[in-house]
Amino acid sequence: MEAEYDFSQGKPGAIDQILPGKTRIAIWLDDEVLAWFRDRVHLADGGNYQTLINEALRQYIQQSCESLKETLQK
Repeated sequence: MEAEYDFSQGKPGAIDQILPGKTRIAIWLDDEVLAWFRDRVHLADGGNYQTLINEALRQYIQQSCESLKETLQK
Protein backbone atom coordinates (compact mmCIF):
# COMPACT_ATOMS: atom_id res chain seq x y z
CA MET A 1 0.00 0.00 0.00
CA GLU A 2 1.05 3.51 -0.67
CA ALA A 3 1.29 6.11 2.07
CA GLU A 4 -0.89 8.50 0.06
CA TYR A 5 -3.19 8.22 -2.95
CA ASP A 6 -4.00 10.93 -5.48
CA PHE A 7 -7.76 11.16 -6.06
CA SER A 8 -7.61 14.53 -7.83
CA GLN A 9 -8.56 12.89 -11.14
CA GLY A 10 -11.24 10.71 -9.55
CA LYS A 11 -14.87 10.92 -10.57
CA PRO A 12 -17.75 10.63 -8.11
CA GLY A 13 -20.31 7.88 -8.51
CA ALA A 14 -20.57 4.14 -8.72
CA ILE A 15 -17.69 2.17 -10.13
CA ASP A 16 -19.92 -0.64 -11.40
CA GLN A 17 -20.09 -0.84 -15.16
CA ILE A 18 -23.47 0.24 -16.51
CA LEU A 19 -24.81 -2.38 -18.87
CA PRO A 20 -26.58 -1.17 -22.01
CA GLY A 21 -30.34 -1.54 -21.71
CA LYS A 22 -30.23 -1.85 -17.91
CA THR A 23 -31.23 0.66 -15.26
CA ARG A 24 -30.35 0.38 -11.59
CA ILE A 25 -33.30 1.00 -9.28
CA ALA A 26 -34.17 0.55 -5.64
CA ILE A 27 -37.36 -1.44 -5.10
CA TRP A 28 -39.21 -2.58 -2.00
CA LEU A 29 -40.37 -6.20 -2.21
CA ASP A 30 -42.21 -8.27 0.36
CA ASP A 31 -39.88 -10.60 2.25
CA GLU A 32 -41.88 -13.62 1.09
CA VAL A 33 -41.62 -12.61 -2.57
CA LEU A 34 -37.87 -12.15 -2.39
CA ALA A 35 -37.45 -15.40 -0.46
CA TRP A 36 -39.41 -17.27 -3.15
CA PHE A 37 -37.12 -16.03 -5.94
CA ARG A 38 -33.98 -16.70 -3.89
CA ASP A 39 -35.23 -20.23 -3.13
CA ARG A 40 -35.81 -20.92 -6.84
CA VAL A 41 -32.23 -19.88 -7.61
CA HIS A 42 -30.92 -22.02 -4.74
CA LEU A 43 -32.91 -25.06 -5.93
CA ALA A 44 -31.47 -24.56 -9.43
CA ASP A 45 -27.95 -24.69 -7.95
CA GLY A 46 -27.10 -21.13 -8.81
CA GLY A 47 -28.01 -18.15 -10.84
CA ASN A 48 -29.17 -14.70 -9.96
CA TYR A 49 -32.48 -13.95 -8.27
CA GLN A 50 -32.56 -10.49 -9.86
CA THR A 51 -32.38 -12.07 -13.32
CA LEU A 52 -35.21 -14.40 -12.32
CA ILE A 53 -37.35 -11.46 -11.15
CA ASN A 54 -36.63 -9.65 -14.44
CA GLU A 55 -37.66 -12.73 -16.43
CA ALA A 56 -40.88 -13.11 -14.42
CA LEU A 57 -41.74 -9.47 -15.12
CA ARG A 58 -41.02 -9.94 -18.84
CA GLN A 59 -43.29 -12.99 -18.97
CA TYR A 60 -46.05 -11.07 -17.18
CA ILE A 61 -45.77 -8.21 -19.67
CA GLN A 62 -45.81 -10.62 -22.62
CA GLN A 63 -48.90 -12.43 -21.31
CA SER A 64 -50.66 -9.15 -20.57
CA CYS A 65 -49.98 -7.86 -24.07
CA GLU A 66 -51.23 -11.09 -25.63
CA SER A 67 -54.42 -11.00 -23.52
CA LEU A 68 -55.07 -7.38 -24.52
CA LYS A 69 -54.46 -8.22 -28.18
CA GLU A 70 -56.92 -11.15 -28.01
CA THR A 71 -59.52 -8.96 -26.29
CA LEU A 72 -59.17 -6.22 -28.91
CA GLN A 73 -59.49 -8.74 -31.76
CA LYS A 74 -62.89 -9.95 -30.49
